[in-house]
Amino acid sequence: MATASPDVIHPATPLATPLIALVGNPNCGKTALFNRLTGARQKVGNYAGVTVERKEGQFVSPQGQGWRVLDLPGAYSLLAATPDEAITRDVIAGTRDGEAAPVGLVCVVDATNLRLNLRMVLELQTLGVPMVLAINMMDLAARRGIHIDTARLQAELGIPVVEAVAVRAGGERALLAQLDTLDWAKLPVPDAPRPMARIAQTPVEATHRRVGELLAACVTMPDHASPLTARLDRHVLHPVFGPLILAALMFLVFQAVFSWAQAPMDAIEACMGALGDLLKAHMPDGMLRSLLIEGVIGGAGSVLVFLPQIIILFGFILALEDSGYLPRAAFLLDRVMASVGLSGRAFIPLLSSFACAVPGIMATRTIADPRDRLVTILIAPLMTCSARLPVYAMLIAAFIPDREVGGLFNLQGLVLFALYMAGIVSAMAVALVLKRFMKQSAAQPLLMELPDYHVPHLRNLALGLWERTAIFVKRVGTIILSLMIVLWFLSNFPAPPAGATGPAIEHSLAGMLGRGLEVVFSPIGFNWQICIALVPGMAAREVAVAALGTVYAMSQTGDELSSALVQLIGHAWSLPTALSLMTWYVFAPQCLSTVIVVKRETNGWRMPLLMLGYLFALAYGASFLVYHTAMAWGL
Repeated sequence: MATASPDVIHPATPLATPLIALVGNPNCGKTALFNRLTGARQKVGNYAGVTVERKEGQFVSPQGQGWRVLDLPGAYSLLAATPDEAITRDVIAGTRDGEAAPVGLVCVVDATNLRLNLRMVLELQTLGVPMVLAINMMDLAARRGIHIDTARLQAELGIPVVEAVAVRAGGERALLAQLDTLDWAKLPVPDAPRPMARIAQTPVEATHRRVGELLAACVTMPDHASPLTARLDRHVLHPVFGPLILAALMFLVFQAVFSWAQAPMDAIEACMGALGDLLKAHMPDGMLRSLLIEGVIGGAGSVLVFLPQIIILFGFILALEDSGYLPRAAFLLDRVMASVGLSGRAFIPLLSSFACAVPGIMATRTIADPRDRLVTILIAPLMTCSARLPVYAMLIAAFIPDREVGGLFNLQGLVLFALYMAGIVSAMAVALVLKRFMKQSAAQPLLMELPDYHVPHLRNLALGLWERTAIFVKRVGTIILSLMIVLWFLSNFPAPPAGATGPAIEHSLAGMLGRGLEVVFSPIGFNWQICIALVPGMAAREVAVAALGTVYAMSQTGDELSSALVQLIGHAWSLPTALSLMTWYVFAPQCLSTVIVVKRETNGWRMPLLMLGYLFALAYGASFLVYHTAMAWGL
């Protein structure tokens, strides 16, 4: 086992509960191993001064030794090129204020990609820090025909080497047993920085040569790669057929969102209607019944009906990711992104933003160049997040006929595809403009492993869909429901004056706010009901649908109360107004959580205010153009 260098480590009191750290490349399974070790005994926060996540937990080994463990951000090298890598370097070196350096390291590597992962192992060895090597994903390596002689690798490296399968129960046992054989609990806490300069003194060529020697001595690879993967990639990565296949897959996704979701959506809508009728029949007329029917069912229920479409969309995305196709999509789009001044590394953050801009913006920490990272942050909100899908689905169902085009495509699916593409094209255009005003960095090639194709794992798909469903339903039951109760209150108070005509909401605080905003938004075709919905929609975009459900439930009378929201707006709005609102949501100024995370990631209000300003200008200008063009065409 490597020992600490005496010129930088000074005697100190041994730790009763020693601090160790998990370190390794991104996606090597560190966090899965951390969760397996600590269970619920962990706390999550941010490192001081930055928004890089800090995870610390505790566990007890079989021999009764207590341990504290850090899950360090993934890093390819200690010669830091990104904020994540800088945190990992500083914690290991012991140079972060208020952070004790770990007494030992557990270096986690991916058994299926040792050629890349072993470089980090060799860098860490130059520091002389006590270390255990945990080879994770051994089950995947076995399935691919990769054999690793761990005993020989341990002898070559001179450090303990254990096997692990972090996603399985018991997959951490070998590591725990190894920790019990070590005397790390008696090691002192380093009280001086570790010598990071040693890493830069090692020639890169020497590191690569040593990795090659280790692989030749300790790893047996299959004779050839998957023949299926090679055959498929000849077409999937073809410069002509590849983009066509990608476009065809996207068409299929958006066609399915409307074609497959109709039956479960009708069922949910029928349940909501039946629940409303039940409350009407068994509750006396009054404020509570109004709150439940108009606020809860009319508001939150209007969003819940779009759950099947969200499940179908994410089902396709998860299946493409698990099959190994998404890295190919990144490869295909890299050249397009480079043409507008974006780094190829921006693909993953932008892809994440289709789920939500918040994790997408946080994922930009992997981009080394500050200029590229800032541009990616500014355009990530233009990716069409899942919160916009209920708004798009409502408007398309109300105003776009459900008919075939060319005998192959559903017109509603084509319009949804066009809206998603509008967001992507707008992001590329903004990036091109920023390229002219910001200093251009040197081009950075996109380095990405292309895994073998395989059939998606049904368990992984089920877990991923369950997680997305739980998140959506939780938002409906918490944020959206809370805002709908507030909106219901604002829509009912004050009560209309004696002798007033028309719906009571027109005389309420919400009605006054809507009439005031209508002055600003009437040039782009928005009525006062839409203006009311835009305000709570700042908390979360899908809240706009719930808000419209509440507002229209309270502003309609008689038989119209029993009509679905889609039918109501289909009769109440003109097509130019609907097209204008669709356009608004392509650029829609961001929800509050996105603004806050941009502020945290850029350490100030300048960038989030700039982002809000340009998005509002684009949304208003594009909606104005679409509305008046549609009016001029007589739509």
